[in-house]
Amino acid sequence: MPASDPLPFDPIDRAAQIWSTRIGESNSMAAVTSVFRVQQILQQAVDTALRPHELTFARYEALVLLRFSKAGALPMSLMGQRLQLHPTSITNIVDRLEAAELVRRVPHPTDKRTTLVEITDAGRRRGEEATASVMAIDFGLVGLSEDEVASLTSLLAKVRQAAGDFT
Repeated sequence: MPASDPLPFDPIDRAAQIWSTRIGESNSMAAVTSVFRVQQILQQAVDTALRPHELTFARYEALVLLRFSKAGALPMSLMGQRLQLHPTSITNIVDRLEAAELVRRVPHPTDKRTTLVEITDAGRRRGEEATASVMAIDFGLVGLSEDEVASLTSLLAKVRQAAGDFT
C-alpha cells in the first residue's frame, strides 16, 4: 500500500533513466532499488496481517519452524541456523514467545548442554491463525501470477546462493 497517493510515473524508472545518462548502466541500481521498495511493501503487508496475532515476522517464522519439526521442538542453535539469525536474535525471539506462553524451553533428553524450544498448544494455534492471515493476503505479493511468483523466488534464490546462503 502506498504511503500517499500513487505517483503518475515510476520513480525508480525515472531514477534509472537519469542514472544511465549521468553515471552509466542502471539495471542493477533499478533492480536493487525495486527489491528494497518491494521489501518495504511486503513488510508492511505482513506486519499488518500479523499484528492482530501479536506476532512479528521473526516470531511467526520461529513458530512455523517449530510446527514443521517432527517433535515440535528444536535446539535453539538449530533454530538460529535455519532462520539465519544471530544467537542473540534467536534468544530474544524465544524469550518473547516464551513470555507469551507460545513456546517453552525444555532440557534436551540426552545432551545436558542443549536447550530445546518446544511449541505449546497455544503457540500451535496462534501459528495456524497467523498463517491463515498471511495466506489471505498472499504474503503481500499482489500483482503477480503463480508462475511469476515461482520465477521471482527462483531468481532471488540465485542471488542468495551466490552470496553464500546455501550450497
